[in-house]
Amino acid sequence: SRSDSWALGAELQGPWPYTMTEMDGVIREHEVYFATLAEQAERYDEMAEHMKSAALFEQELDAEERNLLAVAFKQAVGQRRCAWRIVCAAEQEEQAKGNHMTTASARGYRKKIEAELTSLCQTILALLTDKLIPGATTAEAKVSYYKAQGDYYRYMAEINDDMDRTRATTAAKAAYEDGTKVAETSLKVTSPFRLGLALNHAVFYYEVMNAPTEAVRIGRKAFEDAVREIDNLGEEGAKESALVMQLLRDNITLWTSDPS
Repeated sequence: SRSDSWALGAELQGPWPYTMTEMDGVIREHEVYFATLAEQAERYDEMAEHMKSAALFEQELDAEERNLLAVAFKQAVGQRRCAWRIVCAAEQEEQAKGNHMTTASARGYRKKIEAELTSLCQTILALLTDKLIPGATTAEAKVSYYKAQGDYYRYMAEINDDMDRTRATTAAKAAYEDGTKVAETSLKVTSPFRLGLALNHAVFYYEVMNAPTEAVRIGRKAFEDAVREIDNLGEEGAKESALVMQLLRDNITLWTSDPS
């Protein structure tokens, strides 16, 4: 850790070969390297820890490092979300059968997964709120971070009830809206960052707010605005945007054909 490196520096005799700023850079570089190694090993909890450490240094994360941070927490949280759904289904099945002992066991296991999921979400949300969003110097970074903030509050809303769900839902809505303001002011309608934000914002309205009409409106506007400009992009730029546009179109088709 950074404190360990400072302690190590104090113990060494003779002239210190690095300034503290240079030493920070070396440690930060190692954290990013370990994150890439953890990704290859599919050890996403550790990847998340290393990228959190890298993000806490003064230097702003570049695009590749932002992606590493996003992958780490998405995978670590995604594994718990998947597990949570499986255990929820098992709990409901046992409850329907009237099996009180196994229902209680499944409920206890669900609570354990919820605690892990909550801890991970709170960790990345604190990092986003206190460090990454205030320190972002580009529109792409800021939109990416607001999108992530909305996403992790959305995941908190999914597993909570009552006031906790209301608080998480309100925070998610505010994050998506703040990101949308930045995106609409500073990014092209074909930007994959702007499109990705619109995609997840629409999903939030459909899945958490239970507002399919608003979900379709957000998704359709983003899709149609981008369609009008997509031919002006180069082939490489169009590829990434087209992937997100396909997801938007798929969701709009699904939501408009949903009888509920």
